[in-house]
Amino acid sequence: MKSMALILQYILPHRLVSRLMYYLMRIKFKPVKNYTLKFMIKSFDINLAEAASSNFDDYPHFNAFFTRALKDGCRPIDNMRDSIVSPVDGAVSQVGTIKKGQMFQAKGHEFSCKELLATEFDDDFINGQFITIYLSPKDYHRLHAPMTCDLKNMRHIPGRLFSVADWTTQKIPKLFARNERLVNILHTEIGKVAYVYVGAILVSSIETISNGVITPPYAKTITDLIPQGQSHYLKGAEMGRFNMGSTIILLFPENNMAFEEHIQAGTSLKMGERIGTMLSFK
Repeated sequence: MKSMALILQYILPHRLVSRLMYYLMRIKFKPVKNYTLKFMIKSFDINLAEAASSNFDDYPHFNAFFTRALKDGCRPIDNMRDSIVSPVDGAVSQVGTIKKGQMFQAKGHEFSCKELLATEFDDDFINGQFITIYLSPKDYHRLHAPMTCDLKNMRHIPGRLFSVADWTTQKIPKLFARNERLVNILHTEIGKVAYVYVGAILVSSIETISNGVITPPYAKTITDLIPQGQSHYLKGAEMGRFNMGSTIILLFPENNMAFEEHIQAGTSLKMGERIGTMLSFK
């Protein structure tokens, strides 16, 4: 069964399927919209009690619910100056050291910083640390700042839209460096940090606070962007959102941070909880 699903990953028209999902998620016909909400809440065990509103009428379409705000105080932000927090709700896919520019994807598969970032900043992370966090359909889908930062550079890199589920990361080589993604270069107290939003099939849109919707439309060439709106973010501040689930990757410079001991592949995270400690300040 998974062999057939893997074959489909390669032959499906990723962008067409994702574009169709974009429109389906924005159907406003109330009976269809409400049925979809009820079905998804039950199927994925979504905690509606955390949502800022549990009234379906407050969500004009399914995507508005999918990217729902949470109640105030629902995600407390670790306020220690030296803390690095999870920028999302999700599960750790991989975490560890970047070894001579190579990052671990899954057993038998690696990819390089250079391939992932496609920027001149890859040398900043050549022996640094990284963490990959997967957002499932049940998770909160807004993306926040892992630490106080200034967003200086952004690069939208077009690519495939393979699924980023665990079974595909184990089978498709260099998946994260092949999928469409938005690279954000943050200037922080420990130096440059790369914050990568990785697209995936059925992720119908990546949206940012600074520059609005990045996709769709789907670009054909790499595009460098500078923030058009907000560029300074306090730790925990919203920076963007996935209009469907996907993955984020954080890359840190060498010897400037350490992950908490309990952070490992499979660890469930809530946005705002401490995942690491800054070791030096610039």
